[in-house]
Amino acid sequence: MEMMEANMPRSLRIGDAAPNFTARTTQGEIALDQYRGRWIVFFSHPADFTPVCTSEFVALAKAAPQFEELDCVLLGLSVDSLYSHVAWLRAIHDVFDVEVPFPVIEDPSMAVGYAYGMLDEQAGDASTVRATYFIDPKGIIRALSWYPMNVGRSVDEMLRTVRALQRSADGEAYTPADWQPGDDVLLPPALPGNAGADWFHQTKADR
Repeated sequence: MEMMEANMPRSLRIGDAAPNFTARTTQGEIALDQYRGRWIVFFSHPADFTPVCTSEFVALAKAAPQFEELDCVLLGLSVDSLYSHVAWLRAIHDVFDVEVPFPVIEDPSMAVGYAYGMLDEQAGDASTVRATYFIDPKGIIRALSWYPMNVGRSVDEMLRTVRALQRSADGEAYTPADWQPGDDVLLPPALPGNAGADWFHQTKADR
């Protein structure tokens, strides 16, 4: 097994600060830190005008109001140029009658992709990247996911993840497997002997 070179940056992890950047998008120039105070779902896609990415953008565009209700910003990114992004979003509108309401960031130099560990240092393009970073209002990465280029993400799970992160952010409750808003939540584990036999899995109603 080859060891990683000492000077290679490690991939970002849960708890890391999300690297700030300024870039051109389909909605003008943005800086990541301008969204401080809101949740962010920052996701990369392999390329414009590709089938899986198109299906994701249609689904995310339709779900955008649900993310907005959570005070959550959607930000897309790929290495394609701004002109390609604009043409692709126009084609999505023409073919599917769907308006993509969130910014799509261009990253032709792959600077953002490298900063986020989305790309291998030797990669010449981003054709294998489908990463998602869930960033809290303080700019901290709270969850992340990776998918191969031939498998689309679940928008329902992206929404569930944001909701679960928001519900558990204060540390007073955990969210169990398959949790949805309104379901029971878990209490932080008590010390053995200080509770009943279920000390490691105590629930409470979350109405």
